[in-house]
Amino acid sequence: MDYHGVLDRMVEQDPRQLDIAELKRRAQAFQQVLDAARQRIDRRGARIAWYPYRSLSGLEILDRALTGERRRLLALAGDDPVLDVGCGDGELAFFLESLGLTVHAVDYPETNCNGMQGVRELKRELGSKVEILAADLDSQFALPGHRYGLAFLLGVLYHLKNPFYVLEALAARALYCVLSTRIARFAGDRRTPIRDLPVAYLLAEGEANQDWTNYWVFSEAGLKRLLQRAGWRLADFLTVGNTSGSDPASREGDERAFCLLESVPAETARQAELLRGWHELEYGCWRWTERRFAAALRAPARPGARLTLRFFLPEPLMARLGRVSLSATVNGRPLEPETYTRPGEHLFARRLPPEVQSAGRVLAEFDLDAALPPDEDDPRERGMIVSSISLE
Repeated sequence: MDYHGVLDRMVEQDPRQLDIAELKRRAQAFQQVLDAARQRIDRRGARIAWYPYRSLSGLEILDRALTGERRRLLALAGDDPVLDVGCGDGELAFFLESLGLTVHAVDYPETNCNGMQGVRELKRELGSKVEILAADLDSQFALPGHRYGLAFLLGVLYHLKNPFYVLEALAARALYCVLSTRIARFAGDRRTPIRDLPVAYLLAEGEANQDWTNYWVFSEAGLKRLLQRAGWRLADFLTVGNTSGSDPASREGDERAFCLLESVPAETARQAELLRGWHELEYGCWRWTERRFAAALRAPARPGARLTLRFFLPEPLMARLGRVSLSATVNGRPLEPETYTRPGEHLFARRLPPEVQSAGRVLAEFDLDAALPPDEDDPRERGMIVSSISLE
């Protein structure tokens, strides 16, 4: 079966308009192309220990997990490249390329089951242009692209010593991420409940599946806390497998979480040009502001856009100030102000006047009636901690 003939047929329809159910169907058909390519390589005597799992099977679960407009998964990538992290033999990467996407595939030879020989041989056999990168994700790795519309991180997180670092690095580059990982409702003793605690279980060497590359298995609450603190917003979430008595190590206790994530810093970087009043990005996902701050944003073409500012008011700030009032203007037109009297997370959301949205470029200027002044501990004026600003 000719790879490029399949590619030509698959891109007849814009892949960004395909529902996840259709992507799943096409992936099942494309599996035959991959199997035939492996057989040809084997007949030449290459002796490759192929990756034993079907990487494309994750699309079947995504068909159950994705909702609403996000079911057109590839539309989220726009015109940007797609990244496959922990690519194995590259099945997903080659399938996405067959749909007409530009794809970069990343794995690490020391932990890949065949030292990445499989993905490289398949690339040659298929005449593919997928860019392949060997990178140790537990080091200060570099990615081949500066910006990705969509990243896949399937079955990788619990193989990482430092999952926090990898998630932050991806959040800075990719607007969306499809992630799957093992989670647990009980600790390793299979008796101690951990599902609702923001924790992770550290596996002993070889404790799970005799695999020394397994490290952290998060509880559901722990995974969600990690994603939030690494700069991701959870869009869709589904668990499969043993969803009643899962544990970190046993075969019968295997539970997997499948997530679609939206990057807070990447979304802000694409939509907003930060002007005055912003301090440096911290922990890859949020910034302190001064009392007055401003940003320029590109208005969406569809009418009815809202200016949304997601922010956090720390308890020490509110204990000192008592209350904080926020006012804003867009292109000089005032929006309704709001006063906050409690610490924690808040959302400031206001509809854009039609004449402002039709201008295309929106200058949003914010003004707090109070802020923490510079002091011995911090030389900055501090107004609020902003996690995202956008036009929705």
